Amino acid sequence: MDPQLTTRAEGGRAVPVLVWRPERPLMTVSSAVLGGGLGLRHWVVNATVPMSYHRDDPADHLAELARGLGLRGPGVGLLTGVDVGEVVTADDGGVRVWATVGLGTPTLAAAPDAPAVTRPGTVNVVAHLPALPGPGALVNLVATAAEAKAQAMTDLGLVATGTATDAVTVLCDPDGPAAEYGGPRSRWGARLARAVHRAVVTRGIDTVPWSDRAGF
Repeated sequence: MDPQLTTRAEGGRAVPVLVWRPERPLMTVSSAVLGGGLGLRHWVVNATVPMSYHRDDPADHLAELARGLGLRGPGVGLLTGVDVGEVVTADDGGVRVWATVGLGTPTLAAAPDAPAVTRPGTVNVVAHLPALPGPGALVNLVATAAEAKAQAMTDLGLVATGTATDAVTVLCDPDGPAAEYGGPRSRWGARLARAVHRAVVTRGIDTVPWSDRAGF
């Protein structure tokens, strides 16, 4: 179920897009702006945007983009300022994680209020589990992935827990073995955490925004 790297036309340039097209809908939990929440999802898109991105309707934008790619049914849409062609993959015990890591605007989750972040740096994590956690465990898996990402920030030497626009999507097999828990010491949560941590640390902090390279 590895994603396909393709492009879309925008502003006279070919802009990279990652597209996951599973053979059948997968039970999904996501914090994404499009397709967030819990439910069966038919596809996932992780789309690069220029650092000047300023649309205030990202869900509509992603829905348009998905239609242009021929995607049908409910899906998940993610945006990032980094080149999604630089996606990092990590595996642990049957769990597979794909992460696009942009750390140009690292932040602490409990920092004082500040003006809204406009630079779409973003750490986007997409994961696949060959199991079917219950609703509570699915929500817990998102928290576990976020904890692993925060641990990676520390290991990279950053005083940060991520960026203000990070998102997590976990895809699960509808007929996989049941899983009651999703915390970091549960069977599947521990594997997810290790894979997320490995992917984020592998990518590191030297990512150059796509638009800086493309002159967008």
